[in-house]
Amino acid sequence: MSEQAAIASCTERRYEIRRADLPLSCPTSEMDAWDAHPRVYLDIDQKGEVSCPYCGALYILVDR
Repeated sequence: MSEQAAIASCTERRYEIRRADLPLSCPTSEMDAWDAHPRVYLDIDQKGEVSCPYCGALYILVDR
């Protein structure tokens, strides 16, 4: 996969997350480019949303 394709596949701007999906990491193993940047675990519980510090993807917890 080209670098440009890898970046594009994990930078969708908004993902809806459910409690069943926790713990939350970016990129997730379901993403086409799961290795596009280092995997980071994100704390979404307190605010109900969080952005990835690497790619800027926004994750929103929909079943608070």
